[in-house]
Amino acid sequence: MMVLEMKVIGIIAEYNPFHNGHLYHIDTIKDLYPDSLIVLVLNGYFLQRGEISILTKKDKTTIALKEKVDLVAELPFIYGTQSADIFASTALKILENLQCDYLICGSESNDLVKIAKIAKYVIDNPTYDLEVKSHLKSGVNYPTALAKALNLKFTFLPNDLLAISYQKAIIKNKYKIKLKTIKRTNDYHDTMSNDTIISATNIRNKIKENTDITNYLPKISKDKIININNDKYFNLLKYKIITDNNLKDYVDVDEGIEYRLKKYINESNSLEELIKKVKTKRYTYNKLNRLFIHILIGLTKEDNINSTLDYIKVLGFNNKGKNYLKKIKKEVNIPLVKNNESLINTYEIKASLIYDLINNTNTFDFEIKNKPVIK
Repeated sequence: MMVLEMKVIGIIAEYNPFHNGHLYHIDTIKDLYPDSLIVLVLNGYFLQRGEISILTKKDKTTIALKEKVDLVAELPFIYGTQSADIFASTALKILENLQCDYLICGSESNDLVKIAKIAKYVIDNPTYDLEVKSHLKSGVNYPTALAKALNLKFTFLPNDLLAISYQKAIIKNKYKIKLKTIKRTNDYHDTMSNDTIISATNIRNKIKENTDITNYLPKISKDKIININNDKYFNLLKYKIITDNNLKDYVDVDEGIEYRLKKYINESNSLEELIKKVKTKRYTYNKLNRLFIHILIGLTKEDNINSTLDYIKVLGFNNKGKNYLKKIKKEVNIPLVKNNESLINTYEIKASLIYDLINNTNTFDFEIKNKPVIK
């Protein structure tokens, strides 16, 4: 009888919060590859669209391990709060170093052929980004600008956009890891559905409206959700914008947007008010939220340029994951030991401290102790 080699499957997630759709993702992988080992690259306290996570990094790790993930690695703050391409390329670098055979992600189209074709076209055409910017200036939204630059009838939805970024990273870096997709069962933008599997956006919207979310996520996830103190967040951000005369030094603060921030900050009493006053065609809701986080944490353009993925931090593992780490550790090109002097660590500590100030949590203790969650 032939023994099939165990496949190592990578997934990339933010779990804001961990819900039934994430369970479906993991269960589907286990159905496809019953003996697989699942490696998760996990974004932490502040997320790719500039949101504040409603679950702590430690709690997300604990939940993932309970729900059949075997090994959890950190996606550092510096990279996890930037554009899709930076987010994707760093996460892929971690998965490649951890010797994953596949990255399996959600996709609205579930069309791997078209995703690969688009990724290759973008890489092969250096003027593509300029064409996208030109269409953005005409007033269309980002997904429409992408489609126009490609002269392609393709609906660029959030998971497909990430899948394209993942494929670009694989092609550019000649990684061995291969991309596979699972058909997404719901619309990221849908905030009204009451199906068993709904988007994280929908769940967060229901939380704001004090609607019961019990049916949409595991109890362990529901019980750990934090009510983000948005007033405290805005007040911290407001203080920073008012008192800092070097806003242009921070990541994403470009094209004179700092003058609009200074102009409107005193007229604004909430984050929503500030966004409405400052928003332009070039500065979308997500981009503004990211730059707010970068201003608040103090991520400078200089540090961003000088940062490098000089270690992979293991957040947690089960026995299977532990044995796998022992097996590959001598072959991993990036150290699996945290570098306390690294810019990555410096900003991870800053992020945890600000997160604790906003939410009255104690994530700083988890960062300092640097002990992985063990299941």
